[in-house]
Amino acid sequence: MVGTMVLVLMGCGVAVSLGCNPISNIPAVVGTAFAFGLAVVAMAYTIGGISGCHINPAISLGCFLSGRMSGKDCAMYIIFQIIGAFIGSALLALLTANVSELEGTGANDLQAGVSIAGGLLAEIIFTCVFVLVVLGATAKTNGATNNFAGLAIGLSLVLVHLVCIRYTGTSVNPARSIAPAIFQGGTALANLWIFIVGHKIDHITE
Repeated sequence: MVGTMVLVLMGCGVAVSLGCNPISNIPAVVGTAFAFGLAVVAMAYTIGGISGCHINPAISLGCFLSGRMSGKDCAMYIIFQIIGAFIGSALLALLTANVSELEGTGANDLQAGVSIAGGLLAEIIFTCVFVLVVLGATAKTNGATNNFAGLAIGLSLVLVHLVCIRYTGTSVNPARSIAPAIFQGGTALANLWIFIVGHKIDHITE
């Protein structure tokens, strides 16, 4: 819960604060990508020993499907990841409400010129890549490289964001999409299903 709260507050917070726009503000795109990645790295070495740093329902589902955790644990993780995302979004909404120049909560949405099919495809592809990195980097067969799993996962999230922000704002994390969309409303909420269905399809294809 705490880990997902930090991810949403920091990652979405930077997107809002820098005015992330994949067409007209490329420096903000880079900053946002690094914010999400650094948040994962920070949390990996902070709460990794407690929860494995599961701050993403897609990761928890991947661990369940690969036999690394029980169905009960997976369900509880996902519930508290979403709760954490709502806390992070609520804090961000509170902050932006007191700054007239800032709007929104960094919610995912289809970007200019991107179709529904394009958005779904982007989320499926990049969620697959991200989950693959997480499962591979944390595999026991990787030996000593497990010590650097947090860094590998965080940097891969930076890479995924640098590519995918132009299409969907980059989710690869249902909790990160659900809470900001509900706070922000509008098309972000109307298109929320893309970021939920896309991740489910990803696990089916895996």
